[in-house]
Amino acid sequence: MSLAAFRLARTEGVGPVLHRRLMARHGSAEAALDALGPRACPRDLALREMEALERMGAHLLFLGADDYPSLLAELDDAPLLLAALGDMAALGQRCVAMVGARNASALGRRFAEDLADALAVRDVTIVSGLARGIDTAAHLGALRSGRTVAAVAGGLDQPYPPENAKLQARIAAEGGLVLSEAPLGTPPRERHFPRRNRIVAGVSLGVVVVEAALQSGTLITARLAAEAGRELFAVPGHPLDPRCRGSNELLRRGAQITETAADVLDHLPAAPVARRRMLLDSLPQAPEIPTEAPPAPSDAAAQLLESLGPTAISVDELGRRCQLSAPELAGALMELELAGRIETLPGNRVALR
Repeated sequence: MSLAAFRLARTEGVGPVLHRRLMARHGSAEAALDALGPRACPRDLALREMEALERMGAHLLFLGADDYPSLLAELDDAPLLLAALGDMAALGQRCVAMVGARNASALGRRFAEDLADALAVRDVTIVSGLARGIDTAAHLGALRSGRTVAAVAGGLDQPYPPENAKLQARIAAEGGLVLSEAPLGTPPRERHFPRRNRIVAGVSLGVVVVEAALQSGTLITARLAAEAGRELFAVPGHPLDPRCRGSNELLRRGAQITETAADVLDHLPAAPVARRRMLLDSLPQAPEIPTEAPPAPSDAAAQLLESLGPTAISVDELGRRCQLSAPELAGALMELELAGRIETLPGNRVALR
């Protein structure tokens, strides 16, 4: 990946939608960076991170490249850039995600570990989020005889939870893969976990839920998976255990009952499929994933916004009202157009979108 492409992907506010606009308008990452001006990720900052990732032995996976996970690329909000540490062959096999309660029961952890092992023996890569409880058990089970992928919420150099730092290192060293969308040095925050969860679901053909409470984060991951057309599996649990009420509800709504590896393999699709509306309606609404938080407008752009309304105005008149030079006016208009704030109309006129 070129430094320019890396800088564009690391620029605040540039997500998949704006990235497509910039590339369509300017044709190259270098030209797009020139158009963004000082808002672009600084060259020195991007270069330092690229060099640090190289020293770690990480791979850079850019959306649109041949080595980018093909299933993940199908998502509308697929990450522009992933840093990957470990063996890329882990994504070359069929992937199944396994998620569940952080405060899982001993039986739940044992089941997840054994099921992950049984699937890994059959050349299935187990994907999870490196969290406590079910995630940890799934990774450990898969490592017995196969591969596992861990998607993390922070940077590759910020293992979370801290007690899983050795597990993260083991995954990368023993044929597995660790994926991160966040820049190096980024500590995991609450807002980062939905982004991580869409990666867990996005690279997988199906998601197995082991112990999930009602309204839990696990069920939100299940909803993200269902919306992406992934098959949903659930392990039945005791009706008096609150950790199992969410997973039992999934079963009532049509998820595949899962007691053995065969239950997963027999219903694992070759490609994502449309889910039934009934199943989606039973799941908690996933929070909006902040993939493209818009940056604050420049001073010149803010001036234009104050002078614009839904009624079109000529660009010349707008420049006179705001007392901007021609270069300042052109730059501010481009900034607002790329951000989707204004629309350009015939006759060299503009209006708020």
